[in-house]
Amino acid sequence: MLGILLQSVNAATTVADSLQTALTTTVATGINTGEVVKQPVTEESFNLLSMIMKGGIIIYPLILMLLLAIYVLVERLMVIRRASKKSPQLLASVKDAVHKGNIESARTMCVSINTPESMMIDKGLSRIGQPVNDIREAMNEAATIEIGRLEKNMGILNITGRIAPMFGFIGTIIGVIKIFYDIALQGTVEISVISTGLYEKMVSSCSGLVVGVFAFIAYHWMNTLIDKFAHKMEESRMNFLDILNEPSK
Repeated sequence: MLGILLQSVNAATTVADSLQTALTTTVATGINTGEVVKQPVTEESFNLLSMIMKGGIIIYPLILMLLLAIYVLVERLMVIRRASKKSPQLLASVKDAVHKGNIESARTMCVSINTPESMMIDKGLSRIGQPVNDIREAMNEAATIEIGRLEKNMGILNITGRIAPMFGFIGTIIGVIKIFYDIALQGTVEISVISTGLYEKMVSSCSGLVVGVFAFIAYHWMNTLIDKFAHKMEESRMNFLDILNEPSK
């Protein structure tokens, strides 16, 4: 029985030695034949800023356009909000002063409030005693001037919305030129050769479209707010004319 066990142990040892020899031979053969052992791929984290910077030189004017569009948007929003601030007691106070014949007091109040609505009413007050059509025309001119002030710098948003995609297209052309230049320089069409040009081509196109869409939306949004303001001015003008047509008590 002991002899059988010893024979089994010797057989297992022989098999283990054979496997170790085979494994060593395989590794050595792989090294000698130049086989490449695949290493785990380390994924590179996505960095938006570094990706944008790969868009080439055309990115810099696009960034400038974006910052300028943001500035105009914020500045116009503040101006429109300030102009849209309506005094609920303005027309009631003007009505009371007009019916009492105290026109100068009403004008002083309008100037002190200093909003587009009050300045338009002040213009109407200055024409009291003239035909209604003259008063209406004077108030229309005043409203046009005030609305024109609200539209200041709006052209920047309009132009940015139009030319930003064109700048992106220019970046696309530059990227394509770089791709063909790198191919001619390296004499091969490998992804490592054309990747720089592809980055510049795609990033500049995307950036131009993003800036253009932002400026386009901001421009039309501002126009919508100004149109609403113009309707409010028209309502105030009609209410003022109704006050003039009312009989004094």
